[in-house]
Amino acid sequence: MSTKKQLQRQETLRQQLHASGAQLTTQRAAVYDYLSGVDHHPTAEDVFLAVKANLPRISLATVYKNLEALVQCGAVSKLAYGDAAARYDIRTDHHYHTRCLGCGKIWDLDATQESEQLRQIKPQKGFEVRDYRLELLGYCKECRR
Repeated sequence: MSTKKQLQRQETLRQQLHASGAQLTTQRAAVYDYLSGVDHHPTAEDVFLAVKANLPRISLATVYKNLEALVQCGAVSKLAYGDAAARYDIRTDHHYHTRCLGCGKIWDLDATQESEQLRQIKPQKGFEVRDYRLELLGYCKECRR
């Protein structure tokens, strides 16, 4: 990513955090940068292990607090699936996922045509839809081996 784009992204993040009463700290920037650079949706522990390489004094509790601050300001989405560890997604737009039943990893799925069809579904009378999500469950390459 170009330096100009990184600075632009960082300024947007700073504004989002400020609007929610938080500040952009070194730790938050590191957590956000890590999430921006991966192609899957990591757990807080995954984020901690990755960020700790550059910030050796960061704690797991600090990573959790920073992830929650990023979720609260709308910069990151939190994906919770029952008893499994929550995962974090840099994309906050409405999109779909594939989830591996073996390792639990989650990836984005590009399915724009299906989203239009889903919006046209008419639920039972009196049912008010607030949100929906679609995920495909299966096994990734590594877990199929």
